Amino acid sequence: MFDVYITRASKYLPNNPVSNDEMESYLGLINEAASKARRIILRNNGIMSRYYALTKEGIPTHNNAELTNAAIQLLFDENFTDQEMELLSCGTSTPDNFLPSHAAMVHGLLKNKSVELNSSTGVCCAGMNSLKFGFLSVKSGNTSNAICTGSERVSSWMQADKFEPEVDNLKKLEEQPIIAFKKDFLRWMLSDGAGAFLLENKARGEISLKIEWMESYSYAFELEACMYAGGDKLEDGSIKPWSDYHPDQWLSNSLFSIKQDVKLLDKNICEKAAQSLVSALDKNKMTVDAVDYLLPHVSSYYFVSGIKEALAERNIVIPDEKWFMNLKNVGNVGSASIYLMVEELMNSGILKKGDRILLSVPESGRFTFALAYLTVC
Repeated sequence: MFDVYITRASKYLPNNPVSNDEMESYLGLINEAASKARRIILRNNGIMSRYYALTKEGIPTHNNAELTNAAIQLLFDENFTDQEMELLSCGTSTPDNFLPSHAAMVHGLLKNKSVELNSSTGVCCAGMNSLKFGFLSVKSGNTSNAICTGSERVSSWMQADKFEPEVDNLKKLEEQPIIAFKKDFLRWMLSDGAGAFLLENKARGEISLKIEWMESYSYAFELEACMYAGGDKLEDGSIKPWSDYHPDQWLSNSLFSIKQDVKLLDKNICEKAAQSLVSALDKNKMTVDAVDYLLPHVSSYYFVSGIKEALAERNIVIPDEKWFMNLKNVGNVGSASIYLMVEELMNSGILKKGDRILLSVPESGRFTFALAYLTVC
């Protein structure tokens, strides 16, 4: 087995930052009316700016594969070129198409040489799953390096015109033309961007991050889906897929919109985050005293106090000065968020050799949690 290091980290955030007051200018008004939920949601999530791969007129500027490729290109220079990469592992919640895979589409833009591909799907843990595939490949000696990514291009999913057929249908039924909160909620939570890591079996440069371990836990065996798209939830909690609906319903029900069961989220996300963190620490026979920086991906600052309380119930206290987050400035970029945090910390100049970093990523899709432990060398 080989040691595995993150030797480079990069990010690509499209266009200019978008403030809270500008969001509806980019995403549009549904039924020509401002969202009543927007200000409440933004106040709770604490996000002040984010990035969209859109012009202010709502015209796409990049697709997901292009965002990912842009981040990857920043990893290359004369000391590591695109001809040296051996594996491309890409994770996303929002691929540009069902087929071919996201990694194949990114590789098509790279135009470098034949490499091994892996595409990881899911929600926020898709980025961690792509990282783990690269980690295991390098660790086992299958490859000597890997490029791993997390990316999202979700803004176009949230534009008002995607919901107009549903609103028109509600009017025909003489119902209030207001989309359900489970759909409106995520319009003010999600944003675009991509992050990329270069993994190698040897440290490189002034700072490298050694991946000591990675763990993942799913609670789908006991909890129903919380965040979903491409179908709708039935009374029994199951998801009826888009392919089982008549094509007319795809638009009239906004079946492809991203939806969130907020009550289910609030009830379980903090508890399971704490449970998974404890499980990972116990498995690796360590305590939080061996953590200098905690990088928790959270969709909203609203959940931070809940996570702290759930940890405290397990006699775990991580001081505030050890929490490193950038949600306020870059937004919730799903599977890319952990890449963006690591990139910012790694290139901040504040790390010193021997520092220890714990990554914690929740996925509310059906409650999966991924963790990783890194040391600075």
